[in-house]
Amino acid sequence: MNRLKLLAEKIIVIGAILLAAVNPGYAEMFRIVGFGDSLMAGYQLDMADGFTERLERALRERGIDVTVTNAGVSGDTTTGGLQRLDWSVPDDTDLVIVELGANDALRGLSPETTAENLDRIISRLKERGMTVLLAGMLAPPNMGREYESRFNAIFPSLAEKHRVAFYPFFLEGVAANPALLLADGMHPNADGVQVMVERVVPLIETMMREAKQ
Repeated sequence: MNRLKLLAEKIIVIGAILLAAVNPGYAEMFRIVGFGDSLMAGYQLDMADGFTERLERALRERGIDVTVTNAGVSGDTTTGGLQRLDWSVPDDTDLVIVELGANDALRGLSPETTAENLDRIISRLKERGMTVLLAGMLAPPNMGREYESRFNAIFPSLAEKHRVAFYPFFLEGVAANPALLLADGMHPNADGVQVMVERVVPLIETMMREAKQ
């Protein structure tokens, strides 16, 4: 009887090892936080249709043991994000998607201030041992070419400085497409969020594999 028990225990252990080899996330939950503004918060969407919820679902459908926490605040600027960073992102977080800056541009705030805030946010997250994915944003055309040039340069510059993963435009494939936007013409609808998730998932999967090596 004891031999049978020992054999069963060995089979369970071997099975767990095999599962972990096939899916690294099986052995330990991978924790992602989406840190941003209304685009991350899921403005005017059902909870199940928000970016973080759909991202978690997409990753789990790929067999990855992951949680994606929504730390988006509608209307937030990079200044507000910096102020709430420490309590918005738990210490056990593995990867943070930093998506801030859209409201800075809409309000015409200084691109230099935006850059400084994002610089400090990324630095602080890295100091805490977290992997960072910087999601880029583009200034609205009505701000003028000079402002647009200064603002748009922030994100690739910071990604290069800090050597973090960079997704050039969070609304890629969605912006300016009425079928994928709410009536305000700025925020994605449920279909738009799905497009955003499908586009960014391959990058996040790669980052997760590298983070666990």
